[in-house]
Order: sequence, then structure tokens, then C-alpha cells
Amino acid sequence: MIIGITGSSGAGKSTICEILKKEYNVKIINADKIAKRLSNKGTNYINDIIKTFGNDIVDEQGELKRKKLGQIIYNNPEKRKKLNKCTFKYIKKEIEEEIERTKEYVTIIIDAPLLFECGLEKLCDKVIGVVSKRNLQIERIVARDNIDYREAESRLNAQEDNEFYIKRCDVIIENNNDIGDIEEKLKDIL
Repeated sequence: MIIGITGSSGAGKSTICEILKKEYNVKIINADKIAKRLSNKGTNYINDIIKTFGNDIVDEQGELKRKKLGQIIYNNPEKRKKLNKCTFKYIKKEIEEEIERTKEYVTIIIDAPLLFECGLEKLCDKVIGVVSKRNLQIERIVARDNIDYREAESRLNAQEDNEFYIKRCDVIIENNNDIGDIEEKLKDIL
């Protein structure tokens, strides 16, 4: 079984995945980690990003300036679309290959914030949407990424809201810091 887990930044997708990995024999495929790995110097993906955003998006060693790219895409919807278009084809291909390599697992989890936008929901038997109160999401983003409140809020504003996930996902988990409730809901799902 393949389960997609999605939600906006700070909703708690990683918390859900940690619980699943600890309690169940699941394989977690994390789209963000794949994107980071693919953005290493010299890859086709990073070369496409340079073509799209210019040479100043990488440092002298050819490594991606993530913070600079983040500032560009979170404040410009058109540039965010360009990045996503470039990113999605590489991420989707890598996830499909990872699924093929890990068929021994009974359950595979695809942790992808842009699951629907990338078309990955088509690979999933079920999709879990993780939602949270907006103020909690902003607090989590500030703590996790060491950025200020305004920048965290800007990132969240650039993403889909909870209603997007509620309408599209098979199951919704509200992650407002009640781990016991989350564990019970995951037990019911699996």
C-alpha cells in the first residue's frame, strides 16, 4: 500500500512520519530530502535551476543558495511556478524509482508537501492531509528554519490553506500537538 502524506509547511507532516516509522514497518520517501539531494552541484536539476534563475543562485562552489532561492519564490508566484515545473519532473521520477526499489515494504509513505501539485497522488492508495492551526504552523516554521515571524507567515501565505487538503485528501489529521490523538488516528488508518 502506498500512502501519501501532505500538508502545508509547519502542519506536522514530519511528526506523523516519525510516528509511522517508529510504530509500523513503513518506508518513508521524503520529497523534500530528495529535492535537496537532487540540487547538489553538477546535477541536471541544479543545471535547470541555474538556466531558470541565473548563475547568482549558486555560490562560488556551485552549491545552491537555498535561502536566496526561497526569498525569490516565496515572494513571486510566477517564479515559484517556474521552480515547481522544473522540480516536479525530477522529484516524481526519483520517487517512482524509489518505490520500485522498496517493494519489500508492505506500506510505503510518500511525504510530499506538493503531492497534488506534482501529480503524486496518482501513485497513492490513500492520501492523508495534515492540517494545523495557523499560529502553530508559523511557530513551528520559525523554530525549525530559524527565521522571523513575518518570513514564516509569507511562506505560509504562498502555500495552499487547510481547506485545500480537506477537500482533496481521503483522511485528515489535525496536528495541534495532541500526539495521543494522532497515534490513535494513525492506528485506525493503518
